Amino acid sequence: MNWVITGGCGFIGLSLIRKLINEKSNKLRIVDNLSTGTRKDLSEVCFFSEPAINDISEFTSVELIVGDILDEALAVRVARDADVIVHLAANTGVGPSVENPRTDLTTNVVGTFNYLEAGRVNNVRRFVFASSGAPAGEVEPPIHEELPPHPVSPYGASKLAGEGYCSAYYKTFDLQTVILRFGNVYGPGSVHKSSIVAKFIKRAINNQIIEIFGDGEQTRDFIYIDDLINALQLAVTTENIGGEIFQIASNRETTIAELTNTLVQILKNNGVTDINVTNAEVRLGDVRRNYSDTSKAKRRLGWRPVMDQKEGLERTVRSFLK
Repeated sequence: MNWVITGGCGFIGLSLIRKLINEKSNKLRIVDNLSTGTRKDLSEVCFFSEPAINDISEFTSVELIVGDILDEALAVRVARDADVIVHLAANTGVGPSVENPRTDLTTNVVGTFNYLEAGRVNNVRRFVFASSGAPAGEVEPPIHEELPPHPVSPYGASKLAGEGYCSAYYKTFDLQTVILRFGNVYGPGSVHKSSIVAKFIKRAINNQIIEIFGDGEQTRDFIYIDDLINALQLAVTTENIGGEIFQIASNRETTIAELTNTLVQILKNNGVTDINVTNAEVRLGDVRRNYSDTSKAKRRLGWRPVMDQKEGLERTVRSFLK
């Protein structure tokens, strides 16, 4: 299968590539502007070539195309002869979207549109879109696929717009789009991420204060990276799921205080002491409660998360300490 993976040098992209290269029949074309991940990160996962943009032709084993998802001509070029596009590249997180809503909109909406259009023009078989629980907004959880969306943050709004375009391209052009709404992803390899688990571990290791926004009773749904990658592969290979949305999370509600206490204990068990935790003002755009009903993914994809949260956090801490 010929894969185009945008944002492939990021945490999720590298984890997916690591899994795919074990199957010799897969050929991968990675598009990344290297704003977060690096060539070195990719080289630690696989050997790759880096053709000039004008020299892109047939798919080879693994190619890195350094470019921006806002380049529409590049999108059309890299998607030629692709079987599937996995669109991971995005402006991620509530905080950055509040600080710069226009950048969030441009990257997440126009960037997604460019690769949907590239998929249409090139008759790509399937398009998998990495979304989030953020489009649902402030609702009584668990979040499920049929809830009317009411995003709170610009990030939630931009991801909802991407979902809308996926739906339109499926209904109008028969591009087989599949939307995956990820929970809070964590695991080994997330050192560049600014999400809760990665950020808290990095701050503890560097003797910096762990800052919880609010009272810590807000809840999130944390999913281990290997479980997420299994869902991504199933979203590509499962038949008759074009136009569908799936919640991909642990189906478990965890308070930030509970997560922090578990992390602190694991860090102490691994020799990280003098950990200082404090509370700060609630952050604009954050929802109070968030966790997912994953029954549709179990029913339609045959998927369920298997990693125990404590074990997943222990593996993550050990990987950071290396």
